[in-house]
Amino acid sequence: MDSKTVIRLGARRIFILFLISLGLVWVGSELAYKMIKDPSDRAPEVIELTIPDGTASRVEAGEPVPAIPEEMVFVVGDTLLIRNQDRIDHQLGPLWVPAGSNASLVMEEPERLAYSCSFQTSKYLDLDVKAATTLETRVAALALAVPPTTMFLFVYSLIIWPLTTRKKEKDGGGSANSENRTNNEPQHSS
Repeated sequence: MDSKTVIRLGARRIFILFLISLGLVWVGSELAYKMIKDPSDRAPEVIELTIPDGTASRVEAGEPVPAIPEEMVFVVGDTLLIRNQDRIDHQLGPLWVPAGSNASLVMEEPERLAYSCSFQTSKYLDLDVKAATTLETRVAALALAVPPTTMFLFVYSLIIWPLTTRKKEKDGGGSANSENRTNNEPQHSS
């Protein structure tokens, strides 16, 4: 078999294995994505946090405020809108929220923050900002996984099915054994 034939057969096999790998990796990654999908995998939105009236007095007494979580999870691009319904001004990290007013904070990058917080008994509020899994992220995962999977399958396919061409026998109806006889063999006639 000449080198052009080997290259042609190899390229055809790689193309077929590429399509198979694309299907396998896509199905596998989508199943994994569905199984471990986080509730934070969503489009950015405005998330409201309301500081109820009487919060300052509860915090002073060391009582937790049930309406306010100790940790909040966001997606990059989310906006935290704080509504202060208390009679006292409050602060969350860089935000100063006067009594009866609102303030907002845009979550710009994935990070884990612990802001000082005047409306928590612990005096801190944890904010976890996650990067959302987007279509681009999922396509990038395919682009990174399909080529090595294709090569892996190609190498193992060479072990199982070496690159060969199909040969058609043209012996005119005779058997291959009759052509391979030598003159020294006795011939039997009936």
